Amino acid sequence: MKRRDQILAAILALQVALSAVVFWPRPETPAGGGPVFPELETGAVVALTVEDADGNSVVLRQVNGEWVLPNADDYPAQADKVTGLLDKLVGLTTARLVARTDASHRRLQVAADEFVRRIELETAGGETHILYLGSSPSYGATHFRVEGQSETYLAEDLSAWDINATPGFWVDVLYHSVPQSEVTRMVLQNDNGTFVFNEDGDGNWTMEGLALGESMDQAQVTNLLQRAATVSLLAPLGLEELSEYGMDNPNATVTLETDSGTFTLLVGAQDPDDGSYVVKSSTSDYYVRVAEAGVRVLVESARGDFLQSEPEVEGTPSP
Repeated sequence: MKRRDQILAAILALQVALSAVVFWPRPETPAGGGPVFPELETGAVVALTVEDADGNSVVLRQVNGEWVLPNADDYPAQADKVTGLLDKLVGLTTARLVARTDASHRRLQVAADEFVRRIELETAGGETHILYLGSSPSYGATHFRVEGQSETYLAEDLSAWDINATPGFWVDVLYHSVPQSEVTRMVLQNDNGTFVFNEDGDGNWTMEGLALGESMDQAQVTNLLQRAATVSLLAPLGLEELSEYGMDNPNATVTLETDSGTFTLLVGAQDPDDGSYVVKSSTSDYYVRVAEAGVRVLVESARGDFLQSEPEVEGTPSP
């Protein structure tokens, strides 16, 4: 190796070593550091806002002691997810100082205009605390910074990827559920027609209107029942029926009859951007948004989809 190459290699090795020394997270105090929010307790937080770098945002608030999504007409949130996050945030300490300067904020993704998550906490007393979560140097560890402070620290048990900025993350995604074994009659209406199915008492389904020689595909009807009886949401929308939801002329209407009652599922307008649909179940007062895959069979099924294909006889050309 030429002497110039040896010198360049030595300089590069020195730069790598210096970077490791400078940027390696290390304890600031031997006692483990103090709390980031010394006066804050989990029970004092009454509102939480989470934003991500893609522009998504979700607001959660306590109403009458329950955590809800106020932007979706107080749709119920899962309290254990909210309080679990708050416990971690309240428990943050200054034990592992990573950087002291404002110049490091963008590199560590904890700047006010470049972050992985921005979390805002509001207390019952009207105080607001803002926290930026940034890059993750290792699994389960995340850089963080409190707004108004230059110092950036490392949290060892907090991941930005476990703190989603979309509403569906904070709620029970099971929106509509009817026990399949209790359904005795199912009616599907969509642009392709009206299809009526009846259960014979032994778990088998029949289809009304079959012509002589036609037979029904049990697997296709079972798939339809599964989609009609269980629906998971992407996001709750609210209680009010808006014209853009398309419920005056839905893409699909499904009616499920059981011995205990009749249940209806409406599939409204489709979002042209992400393909999701607005859905309304008679089991809920809320309108929700559902992934296209969850209701596609309800919207697109035609009569031929439910018929058993006739097996071809070997040696007989197809028509």
